[in-house]
Amino acid sequence: MNVPGAPFGFLPGGTAVLLALLLPLFTTVLIGWFRDRPNLREAATLAGGVTLFCVVLSLFPEVMAGGRPRILLATPLPGIPLVLEVEPLGYLFSLVASFLWIVTSLYSIGYMRGHHEKNQTRFYLFFAVAITATMGVAFSGNLLTLFLFYEALTLSTFPLVTHHQTEEARKAGRVYLGILLGTSVGLLLLGIVWAYALAGTLEFRAGGILQGHIAPGAVPFLLALFVFGVGKAAVMPFHRWLPAAMVAPTPVSALLHAVAVVKAGVFTILKVSLYTFGPELIAETGAGDVLLWVAGATIILASLVAFTKDNLKARLAYSTVSQLSYIVLGALVANRWGIMGGGMHIVMHAFGKITLFFGAGAIMVAAHRTKISQMNGLGRTMPFTFAAFFVGSLSIIGLPPAGGAWSKWYLGMGTLEAGHWGLLFVLMLSSLLSLVYLLEIPLKAFFGRPDQPLEPAGIHEAPLPMLVAMGVTSLVSLALFAYPEPFYRLLALVVGG
Repeated sequence: MNVPGAPFGFLPGGTAVLLALLLPLFTTVLIGWFRDRPNLREAATLAGGVTLFCVVLSLFPEVMAGGRPRILLATPLPGIPLVLEVEPLGYLFSLVASFLWIVTSLYSIGYMRGHHEKNQTRFYLFFAVAITATMGVAFSGNLLTLFLFYEALTLSTFPLVTHHQTEEARKAGRVYLGILLGTSVGLLLLGIVWAYALAGTLEFRAGGILQGHIAPGAVPFLLALFVFGVGKAAVMPFHRWLPAAMVAPTPVSALLHAVAVVKAGVFTILKVSLYTFGPELIAETGAGDVLLWVAGATIILASLVAFTKDNLKARLAYSTVSQLSYIVLGALVANRWGIMGGGMHIVMHAFGKITLFFGAGAIMVAAHRTKISQMNGLGRTMPFTFAAFFVGSLSIIGLPPAGGAWSKWYLGMGTLEAGHWGLLFVLMLSSLLSLVYLLEIPLKAFFGRPDQPLEPAGIHEAPLPMLVAMGVTSLVSLALFAYPEPFYRLLALVVGG
């Protein structure tokens, strides 16, 4: 049902959608204007985040009532408009991304100042541009709109990945662009053109647009173009860009892993499986059967690689590679519980993983340590940081009382309903592996014997803005276990019940 402009929130729906796209861009103007006045620059960033979240929040009643706010941006090709439309899955993504922009901006203030980073104005400016692209991905009304904002997100985050301008950063940037643009132009765009040639439309429709337009034998090949073409989902072998990008400042790592980039990737796969192919077509043709095992292999192999990494951010990067394929798996089992689990994991992983990266940045700023082998006893001087890290770990592992327990429960139910007992074993084994490689870190910090005296003595935490951000995301991870209902209700609209 489309109810454009229906006054359910404090803004008409169409106005709110347009504002969600324009507000981050307006924030970039303020950031540039106040480039020589750091306090005002950072206040503008925070104000932009809070305003955007309020605008997105205003859409909640309308979306829950069945409305689909829609706005036409342009019609570059006959019959293929650039259009924004808010449906429940995209709304869920926008809600998470807009809220985490606030928290990450707060964290960035402490990090960028505490770590004495250069080019801070450029950092905040491109961060805001990336949020604009993220909102465009979330609210895309067809495949063309999604593709353009997807590419804009890649290009706007490149300066963030290469922020330090070192040779290592430039090399990481080349890997980043090479894989993400190579997969999207070489595979994803080909899949979009093929889908249009078959269906005569690129619209997102409940149940998909391909049913009755494609030979059953061709479905697995077209689906593979989308799964591998969405390089941001980091399905092996197109995952190397993600660990390489860890050379960037930690707030950028948080953006990549929780707020925007990788979530845009798995969101795209989930949305295409729902509204381009349709779960029924995927299930009927068995199109996802081989790809399910590719996702399963990514889950296990990335977990095993994480074990070998002593650098904390590198370990967290491979953990993300593993966890993203949970969402891909949920999309490809193509049933109610799998889709519910995949959608829930977008939320649960976002808050859990951003907490872990916030912790990694806090440890670097306060203790100047990046290796796990250097963290013995560090919890005695940074108890708050490692307590938050423990909570984030519980959510990623999927243990109560953290929210990740719910998404993994639904994903497990999805594999059982689809009759994939082997994939249920993959999920259980992955959780056991993540339990070991993540909990090792707070256990070393709280109970390990320091190799050398801890300097300085006593409590020495990161700057206050970083601690507040960590506290918020870890508390939300706990709250999501006790009260996941709003996200469950949104996803129930997606799966029809």
